[in-house]
Amino acid sequence: MVCVNRRDLGLLALRVGTGAVLAAHGSQKLAGWFGGGGIQGTTAAMEAMGFHPPKHSAVAAGLGEAGGGALLALGLATPAAGAAAAGAMAGAVAVHAPAGFFAQGGGYEYPAFLGFTAAAIGLTGPGRYSVDHVTCHVFDRPWVVALSFAGAAVAAAAVVSKRAKGQADQADEEF
Repeated sequence: MVCVNRRDLGLLALRVGTGAVLAAHGSQKLAGWFGGGGIQGTTAAMEAMGFHPPKHSAVAAGLGEAGGGALLALGLATPAAGAAAAGAMAGAVAVHAPAGFFAQGGGYEYPAFLGFTAAAIGLTGPGRYSVDHVTCHVFDRPWVVALSFAGAAVAAAAVVSKRAKGQADQADEEF
């Protein structure tokens, strides 16, 4: 008889809920589903927000959200999924940061929450009710955790700093 573990059920609920939200947001960017702009609209938005090259940024954001979210929901390659989603959310936080913290004023509250939740799941692991568990955690090893989060941190820092430099350069040209 298998004993149901509340922690594993909680991780399942958290993974599926967070993953579904992220996957839906990413599919708006990639495919235009759920009223999103698709790649074309997201590319235009990325350019307006100062991300360059804008199409690569749109694809990366969409894949980080949709791919990371889908993998989180499944509990597959959980460290990489959590890191990818958290990295994508770091870019969103950078965009919303000038508006302050709270989402009602356009702030970064919501993307920060999604990013921290995805990172926490990636670090904690998927629990027993996951594809990672079924595959004996082949994609959920300590080295995968370290490599995934280091890679996501470096990539997010590079993208955010490149955007900030571009905005500073543009501000200098306007004066």
